[in-house]
Amino acid sequence: MENIRTDLAIEAHEMCSKEKAEENHLEGIDVKEYEEDGVAVTVIEVKNKQGERILGKPIGKYITIEAPGLKFSNEVYEKACIAVSEQIRAICDITENTKTLVVGLGNKLITPDALGPQVVSKLMVTNHIKAHMKDFLDDSYSSVCAIVPGVLGTTGIETTDIIKGVADKIKPEIVIAVDALASRSIDRISTTVQISDTGINPGSGVENKREGINEESIGAKVIAIGVPTVVDAATIASDSIDMALGDSESLGNCFSDIDKREIIHKALTKNVGNMMVTPKDIDLVIERAAKTVANGINLALHRDLSFEDIESYVG
Repeated sequence: MENIRTDLAIEAHEMCSKEKAEENHLEGIDVKEYEEDGVAVTVIEVKNKQGERILGKPIGKYITIEAPGLKFSNEVYEKACIAVSEQIRAICDITENTKTLVVGLGNKLITPDALGPQVVSKLMVTNHIKAHMKDFLDDSYSSVCAIVPGVLGTTGIETTDIIKGVADKIKPEIVIAVDALASRSIDRISTTVQISDTGINPGSGVENKREGINEESIGAKVIAIGVPTVVDAATIASDSIDMALGDSESLGNCFSDIDKREIIHKALTKNVGNMMVTPKDIDLVIERAAKTVANGINLALHRDLSFEDIESYVG
């Protein structure tokens, strides 16, 4: 899987399965798939070190929610929000006494990287009210606070250090880190949400790996939520060739999928460098993706509120 950049466990699994030809050769990895109200859910669990080596992902659960039409359908949007909330609850023990810190990762000035800050702007934060006006909110609301730590290039401080400093002070039981991801499929841009209990490595999708945000580094359970907003240019070129050539016996069928992508990657790197591509309607993508993730978090943390309640509060 060298040079094929993706943050999505489902794509890493698809590539591993294709390379090994049979899915049952992927020992140490369990996969469950189901569909509910038109939203597809895939749960991949990396169970041991062998599974970790095969998939290239830390031991833990990776939940992928796929909702085609999310950008344009309000019905799909509502179902996706509810699905996100249900999956957050499935991997978190949330009660009225749970304090959650939501971290919006990314650069708010660069649209494809602004998912985290946009999500924070749409959250129902209640920590201050629960602390100082206890009678104002009932037990259906949990304590929620949020930060946007910015990026290393503008703060000069590692993101993990900022989050740990805040977490040491307010002592949350759960940290939810939201970040934009990289995909290998243009079809998954804006239609896919990944939730994992393994934390997150800021910038890993664009080969800018730094210290991880996880339970070991922060001192609290870390849930990572992301939506892909960029795709490797080599992947787009390879997939476009496949679509253009179809089943014809030509260059597209002379090489394996991995070899062809490797050739394209080398050609692009030589001429234009490593390039990630984002859709021209990225503003719409980020707006809808941010609302989906934010309202999924809102519904998960404030248990007795309906989707209509959340929409009326935060829009």
